[in-house]
Amino acid sequence: MGPLAGIRILELAGIGPLPMCAMLLADLGATVLRIDRPDPQDLGVKRPIRANLALRGRQAVALDLKRPEARELVLRMVETADCLLEGFRPGVTERLGLGPEACHARNPRLVYGRMTGWGQAGPLAQAAGHDLNYIAVTGALHAIGRAGQPPTPPLNLVGDFAGGSLYLAVGVLSALLEARVSGRGQVVDAAIVDGTAHLMTGFHGLLAAGMMQEERGANLLDSGAYFYDCYACADGGWISVAPIEGRFHAELLRRLGIAAEDFPAQHDRARWPEARARLAAVFRTRSRAEWCELLEGTDGCFAPVLTMEESRRHPHMVARGTYIEVEGVVQPGPAPRFSRTVPEAPTPPCEADPVHVAEALSGWLAEEEIATLSAAGTFG
Repeated sequence: MGPLAGIRILELAGIGPLPMCAMLLADLGATVLRIDRPDPQDLGVKRPIRANLALRGRQAVALDLKRPEARELVLRMVETADCLLEGFRPGVTERLGLGPEACHARNPRLVYGRMTGWGQAGPLAQAAGHDLNYIAVTGALHAIGRAGQPPTPPLNLVGDFAGGSLYLAVGVLSALLEARVSGRGQVVDAAIVDGTAHLMTGFHGLLAAGMMQEERGANLLDSGAYFYDCYACADGGWISVAPIEGRFHAELLRRLGIAAEDFPAQHDRARWPEARARLAAVFRTRSRAEWCELLEGTDGCFAPVLTMEESRRHPHMVARGTYIEVEGVVQPGPAPRFSRTVPEAPTPPCEADPVHVAEALSGWLAEEEIATLSAAGTFG
């Protein structure tokens, strides 16, 4: 069992960062019950449930939360839950009768986790948005990209999952620890704009120190530096090099057969274009596999740029068991690792199937009550 074994969480189903947070907590051993809507949300083309990996590791039931009996059922389960997660626009759960006040009236120890893009308050709180919009307003998107190019959308890793899912998980776990001492729950307001801005803390420090420019592609970590970038190989593959420290930079040059005295000084910015051109010409002389044979595992700070499928087969990832297979679907396993309370392999994603209501609600309600509610058509 994982380190969160015994923690009971209700998840009012949402999209993006909320299910990712619920998946993370379930991966670590929490018992999570997802409350789905009877009607599917408008997400465009629907993927097969077995491939909707953010839904793994937990059971689900479908409830129409606009119906009084469904709301009362959720409040009944709140009484024995440690945490509730929701990702609606501000005020929606209050209008449904499932807001923090109503839930805390049933269970004062409950941690009420709220996931939004803009936050529970502020001029934009009620506006629709997505990851790209949230990271745009924080300055993170402006900083990502090459010189002379538009800002580059970094998938939805920076906002939804890093600034959103992970910050909600940290907030919820922190509140759960505090509740064990105080006996009182609280609301966790996790806004993607807040989390993303927080991720940028170090860069604000560099800017304040005059060590970073607002211009894209002109800094140490944004492709401005030739020694922190990706290079094309003879076969069309790509590699990454990141020897920031002087000794690692010297090691890379040595392994490439380049005499340090014949190469521009590492921190002479005026000669960075020259140094980049030199390295680019060298890396184009061999295939990616040949560069891996020469440089991988050395202190030259090197790694091949792999596709997701290639990553699954990389010897290091295989040795660590980073990827697992669940009912024929290869996917990342739970992270991080624990020495004693090792999480079990996650169960596959499941839909809110009325046939499996009894299994989903086992431990939340008595069998007789589940049967009565099912007969009354409570579950979608």
